[in-house]
This record gives sequence, C-alpha cells and structure tokens, in this order.
Amino acid sequence: MLIEKLTRDGIEPEVTRPEPEKLVSGDPVHTTWNLDEAEGLYAGLWQSTPGAWRVNYEEWEYIRVHEGHSVLTGDDGSRVELRAGDSWLIRPGYSGVWEVLETTLKDYVIKV
Repeated sequence: MLIEKLTRDGIEPEVTRPEPEKLVSGDPVHTTWNLDEAEGLYAGLWQSTPGAWRVNYEEWEYIRVHEGHSVLTGDDGSRVELRAGDSWLIRPGYSGVWEVLETTLKDYVIKV
C-alpha cells in the first residue's frame, strides 16, 4: 500500500519498559504500534505511562503528540513541554531525561 493512515487498529503492539540502567523514576510502560520499517525509516504510534528515563538520540525523530503531557529536560538544562497538538523534531546528539507526567500518545517518524 502506498498510502496508509496512522492507526493502532489491527496492529499487534510491542510492550516494553526502559532498560533498568536508564530508569530515573516510576515504572513507565511503553506500547509501540510499528506501522512501517524500511531502509532506516520507522513510523508508527507510541504511548507511555508516567515515569522518567534517560534518552540519548543517535537518530533523527519527528513526533506529534496526540494525548498527554511529557517533559524533555536536556543535559544542557533546557526544558521542553510536550502536550497534545505539539509537533517536535529531535536531532541526533540530544540527550537528557524524558519524563511522562500524564500518559502520552505520539506518532513518530524516525530516520537512522
């Protein structure tokens, strides 16, 4: 199919948690519905319950937040609030802490 709607319908989700060494607080559960994976490009939907963990981006990621509230706090002290309706681009080299304050649902496109 050359055009496809981003939806969770009919897709078996992958359920994970942050690696223990990256966990900062809580017990966040990540649910991912992968829609596409080809030639270093990944697209789908991702949801996390509250908690915080360390992130270190080696890839480029575009996100659009559908529900919830998260905060990204960079190692440089920067703080970005992610809320429903927001779109963000995260570039390789970004590192810090991703904290989910309210269960967050986003769609994503990742390029490695």
